[in-house]
Amino acid sequence: QVQLVESGGGLVRAGGSLRLSCAASGSILSIDAINWYRQTPGKQRELVAAIVDTAITNYADSVKGRFTITRDNAKGTVYLQMNSLKPDDTAVYYCNAFIHTLQGRKYYWGQGTQVTVSS
Repeated sequence: QVQLVESGGGLVRAGGSLRLSCAASGSILSIDAINWYRQTPGKQRELVAAIVDTAITNYADSVKGRFTITRDNAKGTVYLQMNSLKPDDTAVYYCNAFIHTLQGRKYYWGQGTQVTVSS
């Protein structure tokens, strides 16, 4: 049984910072790509940042220069450092990972964490 658990969301004023964490647990052989998505009501889920290994990263244009994704393989955790937050960043943020178990490889999702940025 694989679980992804996000934490670190909350309410912050515009210009502030938050750091989200996503911890993976279970019978995991390896974790390939790890992604952060976000979603607001009535909109499709949007890819915010992605990381493969520890050095290959990709960001949505809307967050480049403000968000940083990192991973700690020893802890099975990925982080999303969010700086200079804007009200438009308000959303539920989801962790998504491509995980290899004895049953094969597939994507898993966390339950989401709410980020609210006030103006």
